[in-house]
Amino acid sequence: MSKKRIIARIDVKNEYVIKGIHLEGLRKIGDPNKLAIKYYEEGIDEIIFMDAVASLYDRNNLFHIIEKACKDVFIPITIGGGIRNIRDIEAALKSGADKVAINTQAIRNPTLIREASKMFGSQCIIGSVEAKKRYESWEAYIDNGRQQTDIDVITWIKQLQDLGVGEIFLTSVDKEGTKRGFDTELIKKATNAVSVPVIASGGAGKLEHITELIKNSEPDAVAIASLFHYNICSVSEIKEYISGKDIEVRK
Repeated sequence: MSKKRIIARIDVKNEYVIKGIHLEGLRKIGDPNKLAIKYYEEGIDEIIFMDAVASLYDRNNLFHIIEKACKDVFIPITIGGGIRNIRDIEAALKSGADKVAINTQAIRNPTLIREASKMFGSQCIIGSVEAKKRYESWEAYIDNGRQQTDIDVITWIKQLQDLGVGEIFLTSVDKEGTKRGFDTELIKKATNAVSVPVIASGGAGKLEHITELIKNSEPDAVAIASLFHYNICSVSEIKEYISGKDIEVRK
């Protein structure tokens, strides 16, 4: 089992970090740069910034936030939301991001993923997938969990891998913000379906949820928001706890 990464997920709307439930009912949390520095100083492995309203404005508004963050934060940074074309990817990378996460435009124009992975390298391109349970399977959603696609999640992540993504960032919209635990069944099916790293997101509410997820579903990384934003656990507390459960984490 590879060493697990602990990633801070920071969703941003109009300059503020926000948090909701099922990606809805958004509540202001604080300043994105201050939180990024805080998590970096606590030992977070990576940070993912997501523009929560990019689809509404048809553009990403986080480039200036990333530029500021990179002056004080020296770990991999991913930016997602509103990435529509090669120019947007170039702008994200020039702002200081190491990776881009693409969801809506990947579904609307899958060739973007193939072109981007060839141009910038697979390690730079993350396939972002928002999943909702539908009967016995999961459906991929776009526009920050607002719009159905009728696309099966497991089929789609296999296609994303074939298109050239270096990682899958998989969010359970059903579990997101609930603090009731991850969708371990979804994550397990995903990790079994692809060989690229899977980042699990949505549902962490206590330390046990993280160890249950890793032991039952074996994602390569866990993205966490509420535990950090609401000061339920620090980065070091999470790493110490899961290390004590015989799970290797990055130091």
